Amino acid sequence: ESSDLGMLSLQVSCLCGSAPCLLCGCCPSAKNSTISRLLFTFFLFLGTLVSIIMIVPGVEKELHKLPGFCEGSGSVLGIQTHVDCSSFLGHKAVYRMGFAMAAFFLLFAVLMVCVHSSKDPRAAVQNGFWFFKFLVLVGITVGAFYIPDGAFTSVWFYFGVVGSSLFILIQLILLIDFAHSWSQLWLRNADESNAKGWYAALCIVTFIFYAISIAGVVLLYVYYTKPEGCTEGKVLISINLILCLIVSVVSILPKIQDAQPHSGLLQASLITLYTIYITWSALANVPAQACNPTLLVRNGTSSASSTHLVTTWWDAPSIVGLVIFILCTLFISVRSSDHPQVNKLMLTEESAAGAGGEAAAVESGVHRAYDNEQDGVSYNYTFFHLCLLLAALYIMMTLTNWYRPDESLQVLTSPWTAVWVKICSSWAGLLLYLWTLVAPLVLPDRDFS
Repeated sequence: ESSDLGMLSLQVSCLCGSAPCLLCGCCPSAKNSTISRLLFTFFLFLGTLVSIIMIVPGVEKELHKLPGFCEGSGSVLGIQTHVDCSSFLGHKAVYRMGFAMAAFFLLFAVLMVCVHSSKDPRAAVQNGFWFFKFLVLVGITVGAFYIPDGAFTSVWFYFGVVGSSLFILIQLILLIDFAHSWSQLWLRNADESNAKGWYAALCIVTFIFYAISIAGVVLLYVYYTKPEGCTEGKVLISINLILCLIVSVVSILPKIQDAQPHSGLLQASLITLYTIYITWSALANVPAQACNPTLLVRNGTSSASSTHLVTTWWDAPSIVGLVIFILCTLFISVRSSDHPQVNKLMLTEESAAGAGGEAAAVESGVHRAYDNEQDGVSYNYTFFHLCLLLAALYIMMTLTNWYRPDESLQVLTSPWTAVWVKICSSWAGLLLYLWTLVAPLVLPDRDFS
């Protein structure tokens, strides 16, 4: 009995203690900083799972039973309006869950300003007290569901738009870095092993990416444009197609190859594929039924209505966006780039400070986490929490298809705002990739290795 009590007290202390204690003996030796990032990411994924459950139609119908969630009337732009709380309960729940997660990560972003070492008392809050952090998240979430209807949804939509656009740019930075690292790894393997199979694999993967991109462009023209009309869709698809062709050609120019030998069509094909996806996602928000077959018109009295086939509440671009969100968020949590420029941009500088701790963990033969931040943090705590904040806003907008209630708060519409934000983000990503290609030529005195 005493041993059982001792084990129970140990488990409780681990819940309230540090990240290494949580995973002690459960996994190979790992860095304390990496485990902390993964646990914060787990909180984000937990909130995302709750949001997904709340937007499921069967659960959405029961949300009116939540105390305080559907009480009273709201005020929009100073005008008192009686809001029908039965409208879009899942949409409102996702917005409140997104607000709670954003507030949670903003709180920690502010608390962790200017933390430079794990010896700082605030670092203990970053790397420990996980049970209390969970309670804080639950408390903020419960409070968010007491936010009255009215201006909240309309105003929070624009916060979501801005945050989501910034997170799309972060995704593009990570994608560019991943493409460069992928190409360098395979070319290095080909040089070291003197095997042509690596070159063949590069060619095959590049061909597949371009083939999917071309097929995607054709489908966009077929489904999101008409012979007469839909001018905006035709222009946007054509512009992005031309930009993708430009970056592909630039990536294989002799001068670019001389300056960056590892640059090639693999990176360009991956960026092209992502650009086509962003274009597809943007066109899925065009608020014209004739030019957007996936448009969902939803009002407060019926679950779904449209002049053509009723589509599901979740469209295909949202599902793909959810997968990309999960991969990029995990990428932010576990990886430090091989490229100093990306590390500086993402404020992740893995140092050798934890080398001693890693050696001690290996020598002791115990699978545990070790503190690698005694002489300096391996990532910027505040920036990491801001990235998760933007990720929370991005997943909030993705789960709601970037739709917003109209002035009457009775109809969900797909605004042009979402279209232009996504298109501008795709242009920014292409320009960013183009800059990574031409920067060594424009600034020859800088080290871009």
